[in-house]
Amino acid sequence: MFYNEQTDEYTCHNRKQLKPIGITHRTSATGYRSELTVYECEDCSGCQFKTKCTKCTKAKGNRKMQVSKTFIEKRQVLYENITSEEGTLLRVNRSIQVEGAFGVLKNDYDFNRFLTRGKNSVKNEFILLCFGYNVNKLHAKIQKDRVGKSLHDLKIA
Repeated sequence: MFYNEQTDEYTCHNRKQLKPIGITHRTSATGYRSELTVYECEDCSGCQFKTKCTKCTKAKGNRKMQVSKTFIEKRQVLYENITSEEGTLLRVNRSIQVEGAFGVLKNDYDFNRFLTRGKNSVKNEFILLCFGYNVNKLHAKIQKDRVGKSLHDLKIA
C-alpha cells in the first residue's frame, strides 16, 4: 500500500483511501507500550482485491489496519544505519565473527549439545560457555600483545 504523509492516508490496490479512525495502545509482554494508529478503508464492497488485501475470503466489513508510526520511524533509521558504509563494514565483520565463534565452540570445544534442560538452565549454560570462550580469547590476545588494539575507532557517547 502507498502512504501519503501530507494527508496521513494509505491507498490500497483498488485506489481506495484508508483514513485514520482512531489511536489504540498496546502493551507487550515485556511492558513496552506502543501507540498504534488504526486506518479503515472508505468502502471495500465489491472490491476485486479484497482477498489480497485481507488475506481471507470471508472477511466482513471494510479493511482495517493498525500502524505504529514510531516503529516505522525507527525502522527507517535502522535501515539508513545498516546501509551506510560503516554499517556495511560492521555487518560484514559481525557475520564473520559470529560464524567463527560458533565454529570454535562446536569443533575446538567439542560442544555438540546442552547438558541441561529448560530455558533458564540452557541460558545459564550458554552464558558460562561464552564466558569461557571470551576468557580464552582475552588470554590469546594477552599472549600475542594485542590488548588495547581495536578493529574500529571507539565511539564515546
